[in-house]
Amino acid sequence: MSMLLKTKPLASEVSESIIEEVNRFKAKGIHPRLSVILVEGDPASAYYAKAKEKKAQQLGIAFDLISFTPEVTEQRLLDEIEKLNQDPAVHGIMLELPLPKHIRLQTCCDAIRPEKDVDGISSANKLACMTGATGIYPATPQACIRIVKHFGFSLQGKNVVLVGHGETVGRPLMQMLLRENATVTVCHYYTQNLAKHIAGADILMTATGCAGLITADMLHPELVVIDAGISETPSGIVGDAVPEAVEAAKAVTPVPGGVGTLTTVLLFENLLHAIRLQQPSKEV
Repeated sequence: MSMLLKTKPLASEVSESIIEEVNRFKAKGIHPRLSVILVEGDPASAYYAKAKEKKAQQLGIAFDLISFTPEVTEQRLLDEIEKLNQDPAVHGIMLELPLPKHIRLQTCCDAIRPEKDVDGISSANKLACMTGATGIYPATPQACIRIVKHFGFSLQGKNVVLVGHGETVGRPLMQMLLRENATVTVCHYYTQNLAKHIAGADILMTATGCAGLITADMLHPELVVIDAGISETPSGIVGDAVPEAVEAAKAVTPVPGGVGTLTTVLLFENLLHAIRLQQPSKEV
């Protein structure tokens, strides 16, 4: 059986660090606050929003959940985002995805001030992530890299196969991996002979949301698997890799209990980074 890369202890360690910094901010009169906008209709989105609210309470961070019905207009969302942009008491703004089809996603993402965009979804923060400039990077790609390093695996000079080229995980993760001096091969759902690419990998990172895409016969005993895929099935939440992957690789992140567990915490680490970006002239 391979090494199971459970992240609860790491998430607890990061949480303790966040609590300490939150207390330092409060001592200086800054009370960290996150506002999450939820358009109702997607049960998973509502679940994730509530999970963030629970975590915020544990960390001593103020949390606002602003809900709209599925019929909400794009202009109403944009008005709410601008209201939060202008509120100095709000340090972070997040849109729970997906949004209804009648609303332009990127238009709403770009309406969030980059220094309050804790999810790193605005065009400005996407560009910062691509170039390595100062900005707020998406939490899930950060979690993938943090997990590898935490468990003592190196990225420098390693062959990393990344399965998934989506806007929120795959593409920013590719840029971060390159800055870690990894040799990156980007694959996706339509890649032919995926197993051939994985065969030469030291590390596999997957984020497609296609349950069972990564089968045990694709893996090898020296492979580290970081599974950032999430799918809802009748039997519960699963990743991109089949459960048998635990027997076929050197190390595997569980789903749940792996990348997602750390991602939630790193979102609040992003919030504290946002506060520092918003007050560059003050010592915070």
